[in-house]
Amino acid sequence: MSMDITFLGTGSAYPSPTRGASALVLRREGECWLFDCGEGTQTQLMKSHLRAGRITKVFITHLHGDHFFGLPGLLCSISLQSSPAEPDKPPVEIYGPVGLRDFLRRSLELSHSQLLFPYVVHELVPTRDQCPAEEFRDFSSSDEKGDDSQGRRIHLDPVGNSYLLLEDEQLLVRGFRLFHRIPSFGFVVEEKPRPGKLDVQKLRDLG
Repeated sequence: MSMDITFLGTGSAYPSPTRGASALVLRREGECWLFDCGEGTQTQLMKSHLRAGRITKVFITHLHGDHFFGLPGLLCSISLQSSPAEPDKPPVEIYGPVGLRDFLRRSLELSHSQLLFPYVVHELVPTRDQCPAEEFRDFSSSDEKGDDSQGRRIHLDPVGNSYLLLEDEQLLVRGFRLFHRIPSFGFVVEEKPRPGKLDVQKLRDLG
């Protein structure tokens, strides 16, 4: 399995002429996974060798604007490049803190934006010790419909002290709590152990 990382933005608080706001892409097996989507991410993608239409998963670390204000616009641009002749296209999966689903839905509704592809938002439920007590806002009751087609609510696994986001035959992706001014998460992409291939006959020949 091959992976490579492209940094699209490393700036903080706001974009500058030479540095975009936070965004990076992990490319694996023909897919692009986007981590954070600050303002200007679309422009940075256009300057890179990557294609926005290849993005299949998005991971948002926290809900400060410089980490996710670019997401509604990016989804709209991907839609403009999509074909309505792909009704069975799998949804773009988005992972982020509770509140992200409602933000995206309202942004797209207010702008009368209709996407030509499905998306789902899987929300990580924070704990109260992830930020100063006076900054914690409990959005866990908002948008709680119990409808898995809209995405999952993912709670902390107390045994592993992490959030299991996805797993396939090659890797695991977990979320971990970070301490910041508002609830924040770090993401770990962990490759599963792969057994080596031994030439048994060669070993026998060598004794």
